Amino acid sequence: MNTKLLSLSFFALLTAGTNSAWAAGGGVPTRDPHTAGYVDAKEIPDGYNPSSNDDGNFIIGPTHNPAPEMVVQDGVPKGTVYNFTMSSADSKIYPGIHRDAVGRADPDNPAGMIVNSYAAPYTRRVGVYVPAQYVPGTVAPFIVGADGVDTGLFTALDNLIAKKKVPVMIAISIGNGGDDAQGSERGLEYDTMSGKYAEFVETEVLPLVESKYGVKLTKDPDGRATMGGSSGGSCALIMAWYHPELYHRVLTFSGTFVNQQWPLNNPETPHGAWEFHEHLIPNSPAKPLRIWMEVGDRDNYNPNVQRDNMHDWVVANENMAKVLAAKGYHYQFIFARNAGHTDRAVKAQTFPEGLVWLWKGYPIAGANDAPAATATTAAKSAP
Repeated sequence: MNTKLLSLSFFALLTAGTNSAWAAGGGVPTRDPHTAGYVDAKEIPDGYNPSSNDDGNFIIGPTHNPAPEMVVQDGVPKGTVYNFTMSSADSKIYPGIHRDAVGRADPDNPAGMIVNSYAAPYTRRVGVYVPAQYVPGTVAPFIVGADGVDTGLFTALDNLIAKKKVPVMIAISIGNGGDDAQGSERGLEYDTMSGKYAEFVETEVLPLVESKYGVKLTKDPDGRATMGGSSGGSCALIMAWYHPELYHRVLTFSGTFVNQQWPLNNPETPHGAWEFHEHLIPNSPAKPLRIWMEVGDRDNYNPNVQRDNMHDWVVANENMAKVLAAKGYHYQFIFARNAGHTDRAVKAQTFPEGLVWLWKGYPIAGANDAPAATATTAAKSAP
């Protein structure tokens, strides 16, 4: 059997649901969640989220109203947010690179691109959220986020911790080293298929957080989560996949599970994060990971010059849902109508409930004494 032709035929099937405007050059296509080849998914009433108790595949939208937990609430204890800066001069793992321009087409290889980058310094900002309920000196669970300070995360945690819907946790939002995609420092950190970024966080970031702010971070991987959007989302899974002894919980918006690793053709993972659904997850024993994913119907589609049939974010995330289900993972996958790449409105709607789903099974002190859900909070999840 010609596996290359089979792969291309399956890709053509998956992209059959794109709209005619794209074919006419109208921009990013709007995908139909019921396209042949996509996963079977449950339609959720417009304006609602799937329950945080449910695994599986769901379709939401087109209306995306912010969850109440994404808004600062009177009477809710507020955590303290600290900020510090890290320099490439102090890093043994990432000394720094810079890309001089966006990659250009490779005339000898339509599936490739030409990128020039060189050594260059950088600084990164790190935000640390410590909840008001944290008891100094105690060991706490935590979540690591990508792409810098995430005030929405901190607000959501204020509200969710107060309601005892998630554990009292530290949040660490780590800025990237600059630029984006192939040949950039951000791309090197987030798109490389290895344990290197998780090792950077473990050895260079977390010790600073503990020493600067007097917190103790758990070593239990079940009490450690990763999250991010776009390449930050693929990075979140890469961290847990290559170091499941460090992280068991992953949350992604518009995860870049595509062929964006650079340089191309790494012999172990020649198709970058596309390998997750192409080979790694299907061909590996299931790992103790809990994974929440979202993608938008107008998510990225071939945003660069590479023409390799591995740059459709919707197909990539649909494929992820398919292989996770086949291997028996606990996962929740949301296909959002009326949504772009890392869509802010979708995040504002789904993020709190996604965090609650993510932390299912982890002990929450006093959860049995939590106040009953109000009509406002109950309206977030479909009946």
